Order: sequence, then structure tokens, then C-alpha cells
Amino acid sequence: MAPAEPPSPSPVHFAPEPAQDTSSTPPSPSKPQAADTSDAPRAAPSVRALAKEPGIDLRQVAGTGPEGRILREDVEKFDPVTARMAGPRPNGLIEEIKVVGLRKRISQRMEEANRIPHITIVEEIDATALEALRQHLNNRAKAQPGAPKLTLLPFVARALVLAVADQPMMNAHHAADVGLIRRFGGVHIGIAAQTPKGLVVPVLRHAEARGLNETATDITRLAEAARSGHAAREELSGSTIPITSLGTLGALATTPILNAPEVAIVGINRMATRPHWNGTGFEPRKMMNISCSFDHRIIDGWDAAVFVQQLKELLETPALLFLEP
Repeated sequence: MAPAEPPSPSPVHFAPEPAQDTSSTPPSPSKPQAADTSDAPRAAPSVRALAKEPGIDLRQVAGTGPEGRILREDVEKFDPVTARMAGPRPNGLIEEIKVVGLRKRISQRMEEANRIPHITIVEEIDATALEALRQHLNNRAKAQPGAPKLTLLPFVARALVLAVADQPMMNAHHAADVGLIRRFGGVHIGIAAQTPKGLVVPVLRHAEARGLNETATDITRLAEAARSGHAAREELSGSTIPITSLGTLGALATTPILNAPEVAIVGINRMATRPHWNGTGFEPRKMMNISCSFDHRIIDGWDAAVFVQQLKELLETPALLFLEP
């Protein structure tokens, strides 16, 4: 999943590690290890310290010592202009990073998700009216001290609440190991947020009981708490249906990955002004795509399509967002 918009924000594959000789103790995997290759710069600590002060990259220095070792005089005679003219030298450094903590948990969850048969539907949304409403409300809020700035996410959250009311199976957990579906009355929306340590999903609880401004305020607070590492444990669990977005980075379309045991996820893609045919001519419209993925073991293709079309109608006709479910 992706950072909380604002509009926050789609994995890294590692090659198998070679077998290691267990007869000797391997170096600590958490520290960078220089490869035993002639391409890696070889120099004594004192020489490295000498090069570090003026910012000389030892990979650019030709060593004249035994087996190409870089000597003190090599650093002292080094001419960066000549080195640039000679071109870059191969970098033989290999860094091993142990997968631990949050990154390990993310890796495990992605492996679990890979075993789920996904169905993803991408639909185009004309967000012109929604954007006009959002900007109008934000302009009005400038005269109201303490009023939150509205991003797209509070409107999407409201659309989810209304769509889930008609299709409650989307707001569920699938406990495949015991053959059970848990369907929830409360809509607890996970908001994917990118942090320096990786992706986390703070939860907007009981979105069905919140107004637009309250939803906006809590989404901002949760995203900031997640990025700063101050989110409470209970704020990072319990999602029943999440929203993921790449924010301003965006994309034309994405394929969101389910976060088991949830059975649905809604992805928001980049908004852009595009020519749109109105029946008689082209006109500029604010367009974006939504990408929704579903657990195909629980959600049939027809139901998934109906759900996406309902989201489309709600977002294209924002007045519907203010009706009671």
C-alpha cells in the first residue's frame, strides 16, 4: 500500500544469496562489506582519512602499491580534473543490509498477499466537479480559524462509507485458515502513509460517524504521527478497508496489493487536466483513475465492478456524498 495523500501514495526483489561457508564466522550482515575484488579500493585507514578530508573518492584514485593498493602519495598526487577526464572507475563495493523490523514485517505481509488471487479494476473518474467543490470549501475555510485544509482523501473516505453501506462484504476480513468471513459494521479506513522506515497504515476509525472536516483533521493527524513515529499502537491496526495513494508522484494507474485479511483496497492515482469528449466537442476536464483490488476468493468480478461504478458515481457527483447512507 501508499502514503497518505495528500492529492500520500506502489516492492523490491532480492536475488538469492549464495551459500556461505559455515566453517568460519561470516561478517556481521548489518555492516557494509567490501567485496574481495581488485575493483574495490584498497587503502590503509590513514590513507582513507587523508582522502576523506578533501572529499576525494578513492574509487577514482589509481593505486601504485602492491596489488593496486592506494598509497598516501597516490592521494596527494590525485588530480580530480584528470580523473574526470579519464572517466569513472568500476565500483566493486557490495553492501549487505539485514531485513529486520518494519521492513521484515512488510516483506512477510507482501508474501502473504502474493498467495491471494487478486482482481484489479481500473476506472476513469471525471473529478472536475469534485475539485471545484474542494477548492470552494477550502476558500471558505480561510475565514474560519482552525478549519482544516481539505485534500482529496476525505471525499474518497466519504465515498467509501456510502459504497460500503450498499455492499457490506467489501468491509470485511477473510480468515482463510478457519474458513470465516468477518463483516464489520464500523468502517475503519486504513490510510497508507510512507515513512522513512517504510510503509505504515494508520487507521481512521468509524469513518461512518465522522463529518468531512473531522475526517480531514484526523487523516492529517494520523499521517503526521505515522511519519514522525509517534502513532500509537492501536492507531496502526484494525483497518477494514484501506486507501492507498502515491500523492503528487502519482501514476496513470496502479495495481494495489491487498493487506490480508482485508478483501478490498482502493488506490487513488494522479489527477490531470485532459481533453474529454462531451458529445459535441472536446473540453478540458480534471480526470483521474482509481484502481481497486479485491480478494477474488470472496469478491466476484460482478460485485467488484458494481462497487467501483458506485465509487465513480459518488466522486463524479459530489452532492451525493452528503446524503446519509
